[in-house]
Amino acid sequence: MYEVEIKVPADLETVRSRLREGGADPGAVRRQRDVYYDAPHREFAETDEALRIRRETTDDREATTDDREATTDDRGATTDDASDAGESVRLTYKGPLVDDGSKTRSEHETGVEDGEELAGVLDGLGFEPAATVEKRREYWRFEGFTVALDSVDRVGEFVEIERAVDAEDAIDPTREAAIETLRTLGIDADDQVRTSYLGLLLAEE
Repeated sequence: MYEVEIKVPADLETVRSRLREGGADPGAVRRQRDVYYDAPHREFAETDEALRIRRETTDDREATTDDREATTDDRGATTDDASDAGESVRLTYKGPLVDDGSKTRSEHETGVEDGEELAGVLDGLGFEPAATVEKRREYWRFEGFTVALDSVDRVGEFVEIERAVDAEDAIDPTREAAIETLRTLGIDADDQVRTSYLGLLLAEE
């Protein structure tokens, strides 16, 4: 599976208003805490890979009633049950960037029952925590894409638009559709940032 993604710095309130005007569907508002790991057998910073444990909780303090009624998962699938209320933990591996026009990567992700036990497994195998990225993420569904409004601690505000595809030949048309969708929201994809939030955070330190 490939995650076709474009990330652009933006004023979130402006984009939020344009999403509403465009009839986008609001989703969950969440707090995410991502712990990234270094591998004992190769340098992820050099190979452009990433391994992380994500802990996520619903941020009801700022979610509207409509946001809480229609929530979305990381793939943008809509759910309407109460399972989002507690903490969820996921392990994610991301491969190197595969094109020059977006942040598209191969990605493998799975839910985890116990984050502390998983951290213990990684520690036992020689993986070491490298840095932690924390953010508030607001999900929307628009034109067949998941649009995330991200406020990243110590980094800034960004819009991410993404869609998962199974085949490599679907990457280019999906990227072009994402660029056009951003244009509809008044966002220029030429302003995109291909550096990860981890990379941006480390550059600030």
